[in-house]
Amino acid sequence: MLYSTLTPSAKRRALRARLRSGELLELPGAFNPLAARLIQDKGFDGVYVSGAVVAADLGLPDVGLTTLTEVATRAGQIARMTDLPALVDADTGFGEAMSMARTVQTLEDAGVAGLHVEDQVNPKRCGHLDGKQVVDDVVALQRVRAAVGARRDPDLLVMARTDARGVLGLDAAVDRARALVDAGADALFPEALTGLDEYERFAALGVPVLANMTEFGKTTLYTRDQLRDAGVAVVIYPVSLLRVAMGAAERALDALRAEGSLASQVPAMQTRARLYELLDYAGYAGFDDGVARAAGDPSAP
Repeated sequence: MLYSTLTPSAKRRALRARLRSGELLELPGAFNPLAARLIQDKGFDGVYVSGAVVAADLGLPDVGLTTLTEVATRAGQIARMTDLPALVDADTGFGEAMSMARTVQTLEDAGVAGLHVEDQVNPKRCGHLDGKQVVDDVVALQRVRAAVGARRDPDLLVMARTDARGVLGLDAAVDRARALVDAGADALFPEALTGLDEYERFAALGVPVLANMTEFGKTTLYTRDQLRDAGVAVVIYPVSLLRVAMGAAERALDALRAEGSLASQVPAMQTRARLYELLDYAGYAGFDDGVARAAGDPSAP
């Protein structure tokens, strides 16, 4: 009932323990708190909060228009609704070093287990679009050092994302990733890779590596087994559930326009009973009944 049974600190420790286990962790993207609860119910390892999804949910493109407040609010709403660790996209930190420090502490207060910061210029753009630009080594390392130095909980995972593969080439991207680890990054997110052998290059750097399995992007949609064999530790599916949900919504609206009712769409809908199960209606009813009995209400069951 209500929110997570675990503290943010406990979820952070759990995420680090799972990363040390050598297992491949799967984190589907939650586009709202109810989706996070569904992800937990289906037995996944964590939830991902995508900056692109937060922007899309606001009707905006992923071009650096969202604010720290908007991202932190949605991340906190999602993180508190699940016992799973939440990893959030912190973009470029919404500014430079001092803003990065504030971003980390704000997201820490929101209850996330980890965050990733990236080396694109500010404002950034979707990592699978052409025309990206990355900052120089000095700024990239400043961002990571600021993020690591700002966290108050040492278990908060600070992951460094680099978009250098598509801008500077593979060798330069690996060199930058190595420097980001030396600057204190706990894990790496090399964006828009083009082969499993490339993941192996980054995995050889000795920290957990994340793979982004986003549809319609530059990276092949590899299976979990393929990624595990390439040394990947975490895989995210950042926009997948939003795309599925919006695709279903569009089909339903087309049917309503064409047919005059949604009767044909009912078999594909989540039932009321299943929704109530996810929302734990029974738990809330039981809580009310217990309070009423404790207060001596004669009408309580």
